[in-house]
Amino acid sequence: MTTCRRRIFLMRHGSVTYFDEAGRPHLPESVPLNADGRAQADAAGHAFAAAGVQFDRVIVSGLPRTVETAARVLAVTGQAIQPEVWPALEEIRGGRLSSIPLDELKRAFTGAFEGLVPPEQRFLGGESVGELMDRVHPAIAGLRADPDWDTVLLVLHGGVNCAILSLALTGQRLFLGGLAQAPGCINALDVGVEERDWVVRCVNHSPPDPLQPGARATTMELLFEQYRKSR
Repeated sequence: MTTCRRRIFLMRHGSVTYFDEAGRPHLPESVPLNADGRAQADAAGHAFAAAGVQFDRVIVSGLPRTVETAARVLAVTGQAIQPEVWPALEEIRGGRLSSIPLDELKRAFTGAFEGLVPPEQRFLGGESVGELMDRVHPAIAGLRADPDWDTVLLVLHGGVNCAILSLALTGQRLFLGGLAQAPGCINALDVGVEERDWVVRCVNHSPPDPLQPGARATTMELLFEQYRKSR
């Protein structure tokens, strides 16, 4: 018997510049793609076009970096789809960086993305991993409950993608922090009718740099090094 599953293409937005050269943060709610991010989004679009992928729906978090990435993917693939904005899928929300003690700073940056993360672990003194899952998982359940799509593109964020991938891999309310998500990467997930029917096809495929030979540090380790210049 052939199992009928639907396809979720899950992207992380392209690269943005979160800190200036002195380590001072830009407002994360408004940062646009930088030149690398625009190239990454275009490369993802070319990968989808080469595979002949057609989307029924496109969903973004609403933050500019996801909106711009989706727009560039759609422009390259020539698909006239209006992306839907789902605020429940915004990135895990940090607190005030200046209020974090210096000796706790590295843990505040990287703790939510190391190993099996406890739900009470907070990101930059703000939202906890458990709170992130409590808004992301119901949104994904709602998407799966809608029968009127076969192939959907989600353009989201590294932390949100980890929450979705962790659910797909474990079927539980667990957060696997070590799931790397390169800027502009593509994940492919299939979902069936049953709640636990997930098939993970590919993870962290980066069209401009598929083997990522130069990548050793995580995104949050790199951002920590940029920020601590200002402290």
